[in-house]
Amino acid sequence: MTDLAAPEEEDLAAARRRLAAAQGRVVRALVAAGEVPDGFDPARLRAQAASLLAKRRSVVARLRPDAAEAAGPDLAAEFAAYARAREEPPPGYRADADDFAAWLRERGRLPDPPRRRAPWWRRLLP
Repeated sequence: MTDLAAPEEEDLAAARRRLAAAQGRVVRALVAAGEVPDGFDPARLRAQAASLLAKRRSVVARLRPDAAEAAGPDLAAEFAAYARAREEPPPGYRADADDFAAWLRERGRLPDPPRRRAPWWRRLLP
């Protein structure tokens, strides 16, 4: 019986690897402007990618209103350029928002954050 189980497990493992690779191609097409995988409608995939980008942009704007304000009416174009410049989005919306703010700061669109002052009680110590 163990001789029969080994080939089935190998087949299952190979199928999982193929599925993971196929899923990776779809994700790259959606979030990193990768090629559209065979069997997918390019127009629908582009529409979904645009929708995902708009969702990311709106969440980032809520998390970092300073960045959204700095981008102003160019927010959609700036965020699209930022997203195209990355191979994949960072893990999590907060990281995405902070990375977008840093991207704007590098381009002179967002001022450096104010320096944090020492707590009041530290200023009293000699």
